[in-house]
Amino acid sequence: MSSTSGTFEISSLGAFFIFGLLWIVAIGVFPLLALMHASPDQKPKGCRRLGLAPGQSNLTDEYDSKYNDGVPGDQKEENGLPSWRVKALFTYPLKSCGGIELQTSDVVGTGLKFDRQFAFAEETGDGWNCRTLRNAGFQRMALIHTEIWVPDPSSPEYDDRRPEMQSDGVMIISYPRVAPSCPLGIVIKIAMAIRLLESRRSFQVPLVPAKNSKYPVVPVRIWKDKPLAYDYGSLIPPSLHAYLGFDHSKSTLSLFRAHPSHNREIFRNAPGKEQIGFQPNTAFADAYPIHLLNITSHRDVAGRCAEAIPRLSIRRFRANIIVQGPEAFAEDQWKRMMIGETEIYAACRTVRCRLPNVDPDTGDRHKAEPDRTLKSYRRVDLGDPTNACLGLQLVPAVEECSLAVGDEVRVLETGEHRYIKMLAPGEKVEGV
Repeated sequence: MSSTSGTFEISSLGAFFIFGLLWIVAIGVFPLLALMHASPDQKPKGCRRLGLAPGQSNLTDEYDSKYNDGVPGDQKEENGLPSWRVKALFTYPLKSCGGIELQTSDVVGTGLKFDRQFAFAEETGDGWNCRTLRNAGFQRMALIHTEIWVPDPSSPEYDDRRPEMQSDGVMIISYPRVAPSCPLGIVIKIAMAIRLLESRRSFQVPLVPAKNSKYPVVPVRIWKDKPLAYDYGSLIPPSLHAYLGFDHSKSTLSLFRAHPSHNREIFRNAPGKEQIGFQPNTAFADAYPIHLLNITSHRDVAGRCAEAIPRLSIRRFRANIIVQGPEAFAEDQWKRMMIGETEIYAACRTVRCRLPNVDPDTGDRHKAEPDRTLKSYRRVDLGDPTNACLGLQLVPAVEECSLAVGDEVRVLETGEHRYIKMLAPGEKVEGV
């Protein structure tokens, strides 16, 4: 027997032995996995889930060519709906993570209710700093999903003494299960493939801290602001640290909930207290309470980078309100509008970063698009000529209202926008 054939036999025997060992382990481990990791009933008792049912969406036809062109805003469609209307609504409770699609939404001082009330932050030399899809290595956040469950007094399980009621509801956070790099990891992957083991893990956090809770309140940096926030880090399971690439024992990552008494007031670009009766504010959103996108504008961008990304979803741009009807980029000149029964001001155009390069369905980051395409023709604001614009940042004229899919969009005033960059203390804007 040649040494070559001998090597082959030994290798084959070794592989057979390893496979057999894994199978024996699997026979013993699979029942244990099923017992330990069977999907629990995640419905918090006495609560109802916010948003559309799983699998439902008002964006199922977002790639339809009928959205490539605008239509007159003073006509009705055959079904009686206004031609300019709200097509979809989204709230993003956990910054840079998966959104929740809504049919209706309450609007509060910081924007759509629950929007950007939570954020991940990393402790660095100068304190806690927010982390988003913009940050290198954090694109996995796109696959972290959230559910909001709010108290439901009509539920037979409702009891105001339950922890869920004491915290005004809970947020369930789910994320992909990561198999360890060892023989057991192969077993776990097989168990997930045959659906014996859930492919996602989850945990829940209170929507607001109960009165008797002891979560630390610390400053968290977002851009140049450092609002106080509740530190929920003790609630993060080790598996989430691992999913985001951290060693749990050394992790510098934590989860924060915005403090309702320490929201960030907005002064640049936005209408002020003397105009609308209150000072606009926001929680962990980048800068403004509400973000609006016109689907026809998005279709124009998507068509220009179709070779690189054949199906560029509008969800990449993480807007709260998606409208249909206006022609492409008509919203660039909107200053004041009515959406349903609510008067809303446009503070400025939305200056885009590279965040939309991350695919919300895969977490993959494209090296160039759609940022490159946007910068090739959408650097339209003299206030920031180096960056592209798509969409509008909005401020409601009232502190509380509601919005719904199908609400008519009526423009009350148009004019020019000039974006004002974030300023350092004492810095002034020339020519504005």
